[in-house]
Amino acid sequence: MQDNARAFFEQAIATPSPSGYEEPIQQLNRDYIAPHADRVRIDVHGNLIAESGDVHGPRLMLAGHCDQIGMLVSYIDELGFVYAQTIGGWDPQQLIGQAMSIWTQAGEVPAVISRKPIHLLNDHERKKVVSLDEMWLDVGAANDQQAAEKIRIGDPVTLDLRMRPLMNSLVSGPGMDNKTGMWTVIEALRRAKELAGTDGLACHLHSVSTVQEEIGLRGAKTAAGGINPSVGIAVDVTHASDCPTIEKNKQGDIRLGGGPVIFRGPNINPKVAARLMELAEANEIPYQRAAIGRATPNDANVLQLHGAGVATGLVAIPNRYMHSAVEAISIDDIDHVAQLLALFAAALKSDDDFTPGG
Repeated sequence: MQDNARAFFEQAIATPSPSGYEEPIQQLNRDYIAPHADRVRIDVHGNLIAESGDVHGPRLMLAGHCDQIGMLVSYIDELGFVYAQTIGGWDPQQLIGQAMSIWTQAGEVPAVISRKPIHLLNDHERKKVVSLDEMWLDVGAANDQQAAEKIRIGDPVTLDLRMRPLMNSLVSGPGMDNKTGMWTVIEALRRAKELAGTDGLACHLHSVSTVQEEIGLRGAKTAAGGINPSVGIAVDVTHASDCPTIEKNKQGDIRLGGGPVIFRGPNINPKVAARLMELAEANEIPYQRAAIGRATPNDANVLQLHGAGVATGLVAIPNRYMHSAVEAISIDDIDHVAQLLALFAAALKSDDDFTPGG
């Protein structure tokens, strides 16, 4: 992985992007990919779309959502404590005792989120699962007026956005879901253009950093409406099973560092999946297989159903501890995913037929 690509990933993890508040990370994406793309635009929904290749070739859409779960300021009490509702799917237990950031018009306001100490809990409170309304954000304000000088209702909130290196090329932090997938589709365009050389890509590649996936796959749906792709590949995280308490017979044998996870199932075009596996094997890219027997809970779902139908693939990045402050992924995995996507784009030609049985 090139140093500038690694730096781009680290900056992405440190950039806030709760669903509906993705402008800062889309600006980061634009700054990184603009020198390599033929065209970069942001649509009315907030999706960033970077294009390269033959505008008359088959339209390939690579979709990786940039939004992360977060919170939204909804009330400030008279003592200056801040209350917030969730954006996306939170386990409230993950929030107790966390360092947080409120992203205001004037910049970041540090906060902590907690509840009353265990010493003060009664027997019933100690046994029950804590609910969100029993927690609050403390910014250190003396009263509501002081808090309101910086914080407004509707300001987004995230966990403390830090990436920590672990052993064996693993890294941990919030927002790996799905800034990893976002990074791969943006980086894939740069690499695909390099692979194509002076001849250029035969396909018309659209690398899309989609928005609002965490609240209903909204960005991918509208982006596909504007692009009308022939082929689409969604990139998201999937649960790794190489840690305690995860049952492989239910989740599959998915390992960090094992390479891209290529899905098969009714939401997936069989020829797209087969092409991805063939390219991985031909180019010595390690990969893992996974199955899903229903509509996927990610951008692949809406891609497949767009218009008269899109030949859809799903490539996933193994992720431990999803939707927490300590999500863990392998840098090697995202590097391999970006390379596999670039190879797919470079190989796509006008006469490719992804019709099942065709």
